Amino acid sequence: MSEPDPRTTAYVWFDTEYSTLELESAVLLQVAAVVTDADLQRIFPPEDDLRLHIKLAEGTTLSPWVEEHLQDLVAACRSEDAVDLSEADARLAELVGRVPKAGNEMTYRPVLAGNSVHCDWWLARKFLPRFIAQLHYRHLDVTAVKLQWQDLHAGPEFAKDGPEELLAYLPGPKELLEGKPHDAYYDVLASIAELNYYRQQFFKK
Repeated sequence: MSEPDPRTTAYVWFDTEYSTLELESAVLLQVAAVVTDADLQRIFPPEDDLRLHIKLAEGTTLSPWVEEHLQDLVAACRSEDAVDLSEADARLAELVGRVPKAGNEMTYRPVLAGNSVHCDWWLARKFLPRFIAQLHYRHLDVTAVKLQWQDLHAGPEFAKDGPEELLAYLPGPKELLEGKPHDAYYDVLASIAELNYYRQQFFKK
């Protein structure tokens, strides 16, 4: 019997925006997901990417920072285009379910990826159970790679707000970077570009 392919089946790049940094009481405002292979190349075309605003229930408490800085996002969560959590969960699970796998064992499940992705995992585990059930128990946290780059090489931090670096290191279509930080989809793309940057600057040295 052949040994399993040691390479990861896929990375599910995932980011959330939420109502407060107090995770125990936070609710989701936005989710986004992009699927790549282990070489950071897209498995699905851009039109399959997910960028969903979550319906905001009346009376939901938002942190003062969210109220001040994410007004457009909050408005989108109160619009007719917003979806409820069950729809978001179903669409995320459907996306992950289409990833080609060699088997159903944990070994072949896609890995959740992003920056400080444990926070996104924590909220997804609470609100998006069908999605989480299809993922590997491992996580790919780009923030961990960044800390190693800074601590071991004293290298410059990747400029997520700088369009030049994002455009230079994002694999695939560049025109998708039309958002800004604290938009979940923009942050997903920025995380892919950031890992690509560290791979080229750090792992090849």
